[in-house]
Amino acid sequence: MRISAFFLAFLLMVSACKDEYKPRKPNLLIVFPDQWRGSALGFLGKEPVITPRLDKFAEESVVLPQAASNYPVCSPYRAMLLTGKYPLKNHVTNNCMSRSAVFGNELQQSDTTWSDILHAEGYNLGYIGKWHLEAPKEPYINCLNNKGKVKWNEWTPPERRHGFDFWYAYNTYDDHTRPLYWDTHAGRNEFHYVDQWGPEHEADLAIEFLKNKGGKYRKHNKPFALVVSMNPPHTPYEKVPQKYVDMYHDMDTTLLYGRPDIPPAGTKWGDYYRKNIKNYYAMITGVDEQFGRILDALTEEGLDENTIVLFTSDHGNCLGIHELVTKNNPYEESMRIPFLLRWKGQLEPRIEEDFYISVPDIQPTLMQLMGFGEKIPPGVQGKSYARYFLTGEGEIPDSQLYFKMYDGSAYNGKRGIRMPEYKLVLEKQDGAFIDTLLFDLTEDPYEMNNMALLNPDIVNMLVQKEIKPKLKKIGDPFFNE
Repeated sequence: MRISAFFLAFLLMVSACKDEYKPRKPNLLIVFPDQWRGSALGFLGKEPVITPRLDKFAEESVVLPQAASNYPVCSPYRAMLLTGKYPLKNHVTNNCMSRSAVFGNELQQSDTTWSDILHAEGYNLGYIGKWHLEAPKEPYINCLNNKGKVKWNEWTPPERRHGFDFWYAYNTYDDHTRPLYWDTHAGRNEFHYVDQWGPEHEADLAIEFLKNKGGKYRKHNKPFALVVSMNPPHTPYEKVPQKYVDMYHDMDTTLLYGRPDIPPAGTKWGDYYRKNIKNYYAMITGVDEQFGRILDALTEEGLDENTIVLFTSDHGNCLGIHELVTKNNPYEESMRIPFLLRWKGQLEPRIEEDFYISVPDIQPTLMQLMGFGEKIPPGVQGKSYARYFLTGEGEIPDSQLYFKMYDGSAYNGKRGIRMPEYKLVLEKQDGAFIDTLLFDLTEDPYEMNNMALLNPDIVNMLVQKEIKPKLKKIGDPFFNE
């Protein structure tokens, strides 16, 4: 039987319409700057920081003010984010650098990351910016961050990029006004420099990726996932465009230095804080502006309705508070991070004050939100809270583990728990417990009174009922005799 040309055209049109209205796989955009403490968001009203784009974005997002980095230093966070596993299981137990390379401290090629899952599902994936999951190898790359005794920067070969087919990245490089990058096809010694502030340059490239003129960066008919990992507000704080610093020039010093945990002027750390806080805030404001530009491009390209957008950070920064220069400690300024998740039409915007999400939870939560819950590897230790994000119903996490490891050892270092009322941290060296911190976060939110010695019953209760069971569940032998 012959089919008329008109009828055949009609059938093709109907088929095309059906394809057009099939549910589309959501895109994913993750933007996470380095060293942005969780209280430094204008809409929270905790710090005098200028973040107009994030303030607006928060009105469209699920916001978790209690989000925290379980191991608040760069590489362990990134490995947890990608794998959904805690440090002992993903083998990233310290920052990736020459000193820790002897312990095999880097993201394992054999681990299945969320990007591996999406790559297998046909996504185009892009990574822009700081990676910091590669162990430096000899002969070391000849660049600024490898000039000292400890080496930091390294090239990541294609087979170790975990599905990211567009690559414009580095591992660790801290000249924000002349950043260094390897592009997708560059060899180990074929990196290049850019004379532009890093976040602005990376936002430019992210916008090009989203606009994708001529199909240069991805296939138009495929969903995508893009990570933009900006280095600021990381040190050095003076590496920031002056226009952002000027925005804080006339700010009232009682706002800038009024927190009770900021050391007084005339002390080493009080002066350090006062020297750097305006530049730190300026970097935050600059990143806020660049994030806004990326959001604008998403809207202009008609991608914002079907793109899940996550804004977060790998850890915070003390800046001299508690007489500590930066991160990798259990204090709130170091542990707490921003967490804002937007999916228009799917997630009801709200602030969840009591949701204590941990970093390994992010991987399975995103995968289930995107429809790939059955693809989550069995070794993932985080828990999916996709149902709660979508419906507001179900259990939510009410505590977060804290980690710090020494020399790749599971038995030395620190372990702790962060909860609504208490934070407890224990330190162990050579098999012996040497220090304990206990803070009542309701009565002492700035953590200025260590009450461990006067409250051994509380310490014991938290160890037995909270820390030991949770560490046992994830296979951490810290308390083993």
